[in-house]
Amino acid sequence: MSSAGPDCGERLDVFMGRANALYYATRDPFADFVTAPEVSQIFGELLGAWCAVVMDTLGPDVRLVEVGPGRGTLMADMLRVLTRIAPSRLARLSVHLVETSPRLRRAQEQALAQFAVQVQWHDALGDVPEGPILLVGNEFLDALPIRQFVRTETGWLERYVQDGQWALQACPDVPLDVTERGAAPGEVIETCPAGQAFMRELGRRVSEAPGAALLIDYGTSRSCVGESLQALRQGQPVSALVEPGTADLTAHVDFAGMARAAAKAGAVCDGPVEQGAFLIALGAIQRADALCKVAPAQAGSVRTGLDRLIGPERMGRLFKVLGVRSPRGSPLPGFLQEHGEDT
Repeated sequence: MSSAGPDCGERLDVFMGRANALYYATRDPFADFVTAPEVSQIFGELLGAWCAVVMDTLGPDVRLVEVGPGRGTLMADMLRVLTRIAPSRLARLSVHLVETSPRLRRAQEQALAQFAVQVQWHDALGDVPEGPILLVGNEFLDALPIRQFVRTETGWLERYVQDGQWALQACPDVPLDVTERGAAPGEVIETCPAGQAFMRELGRRVSEAPGAALLIDYGTSRSCVGESLQALRQGQPVSALVEPGTADLTAHVDFAGMARAAAKAGAVCDGPVEQGAFLIALGAIQRADALCKVAPAQAGSVRTGLDRLIGPERMGRLFKVLGVRSPRGSPLPGFLQEHGEDT
């Protein structure tokens, strides 16, 4: 492999950021993939109950924040539960959605119009007013732009995109978390600067004021070697480099790296644990049983949705859950159980 010249095109994170911005601005992403809140109402209901418990530890006037809120399904499910079990909390709650897509903002506004809460939209977490914060992010980190580095016999090269093809260029600023992983020649290591910056901001927020966060995504518990960039168009895998802006580009989340970034900013992290174990600890099976008794005609779809959320061969093992909290706070609900090794 040889280094490309200075005109080798766009760095991968720049290409990915531009492509995903165009994709979310012009297309319906849910035509290409389905997230947990769309799979079953159980997911959002359990997270709503989780929020109700955690809010009691954060004091009054909590900012309930969702990053990457999609169609607003998850927030609607959480608010429905909070309306039922914590109405006094809901009266003092402000809802903040971090979303840049105008079309998704419109969908979220429609989904939340039924609730008597103040909703504000922001372009970034840093725009959310300071103060106590309770943040939820489901499949948010996986869509943030990544960089890819290739180890060679003589050093590191970085992947760029040029004319729809990969190009390699010498990199003068290889991050420390890349060089420390011990890759062999020919192996690829990914890093996510945008994700790390987000986690540092989140860590700062919960270290300076009472706060907690729940981040759910697919990825690895440990920082690994290997590439995971993928693209989906109409539900099918395609080349990430062809027709940018027409496919959803994502990469596996390095949860260990995300936790380190938050911890360096002063936060304490719980987990990560597997999504299946987390939801079971919150009562997913009992909630499914209750729904089946109330609506026996829907029992089949309830069981199918639950299996998709917690099954080890489905979302239950690949998806992980990371908790982030203030250093003075207690371990967050759902993180006290033992969990297995990552695959």
